[in-house]
Amino acid sequence: MSGAASALFLLDIKGRVLIWRDYRGDVTAAQAERFFTKLIDREDDPQSQDPVMYENGVTYMFIQHSNVYLMSASRQNCNAASHLLFLHRIVDVFKHYFEELEEESLRDNFVVVYELLDEMMDFGFPQFTEATILSEFIKTDAYRMEVTQRPPMAVTNAVSWRSEGIRYKKNEVFLDVVESVNILVNSNGQIIRSDVVGALKMRAFLSGMPECKLGLNDRLLLEAQGRTAKGKAIDLDDIKFHQCVRLARFENDRTISFIPPDGSFDLMTYRLSTQVKPLIWVEAQVERHSRSRIEFMVKARSQFKERSTATNVEIELPVPSDATNPNIRTSMGSATYAPENDALIWKIKSFPGNKEYMLRAEFSFPSVTAEEAAPERKAPIRVKFEIPYFTVSGIQEPPGP
Repeated sequence: MSGAASALFLLDIKGRVLIWRDYRGDVTAAQAERFFTKLIDREDDPQSQDPVMYENGVTYMFIQHSNVYLMSASRQNCNAASHLLFLHRIVDVFKHYFEELEEESLRDNFVVVYELLDEMMDFGFPQFTEATILSEFIKTDAYRMEVTQRPPMAVTNAVSWRSEGIRYKKNEVFLDVVESVNILVNSNGQIIRSDVVGALKMRAFLSGMPECKLGLNDRLLLEAQGRTAKGKAIDLDDIKFHQCVRLARFENDRTISFIPPDGSFDLMTYRLSTQVKPLIWVEAQVERHSRSRIEFMVKARSQFKERSTATNVEIELPVPSDATNPNIRTSMGSATYAPENDALIWKIKSFPGNKEYMLRAEFSFPSVTAEEAAPERKAPIRVKFEIPYFTVSGIQEPPGP
């Protein structure tokens, strides 16, 4: 992390300082007041929403969580992204200790907060941000009567995310791939935007200090090994690893080698830039009758193989804000009118592949609109669903040599 933090401030929603930890002695508490004044001045400018501000030689980096602002101030030429990431890690640690980070929890536990800030950062440089390790030697019990409290070995060795001496009767590892697909389609059926964001979620229950290795059908990995995939190889972009992964090893041969933390964690997140087709295709026809009645005919079709099934499908169809007297018929699932959202919600619990379902809905208007009335803004149709045991990217372990 280039450039150290001079101080950390935790402020309430009105800009009053709740917690202040000075690390380098080159800023004062007055910086918090200047920061909040500048923050208020920017509220009228919608173009200025960045979480970094600079004034009079001091860089302010901040995030907001609930009713608390977390702000890092620095007089050095620092890496703002690193400071912002550290602030998010502070939120994770505080939530681990206090269930939720808010003004009340900070006031009730300010002694523990100062202890945590002392251990998490030293002279402006981050040290330990793993909540499970910090909780081994920083207890929340105020009545603790420990004569000497030795820090766990994880604090003094290179593997700061895992404690020594972990033992399980049965060693188990669970790896799940969770992908989120965001697709925007225009009224002509053309895909305007398409992206896939994925994460490798791992649960490790292993004894000792295990060395784990993982290979994926990443195109660069297979080409580096002089192999061709029997299935399809994929191009992963914007890869982000958990700190346990040996980055040098990945750069050399694209092998993911690591000593995992104990329990659940995100091993890797990635993005796929390849354009994908909508897995559930929705077509809607809208007909107006005599300016006082409107009819919708919606067709939903699943565009994936029959062996997969989408669950918790929810199709949100926008309707005019003054629509009344809904008359709805569906071939599958149930549909309800949500006037608070100006939408018709069609829910289908199970949607197998290569299936097509229909919905017909009719609404009335309380008054007849004029022919020359301005056309109403057309909101998009939204589709949400889950498909267990299915990845859009096709990410998997590579075939054997």
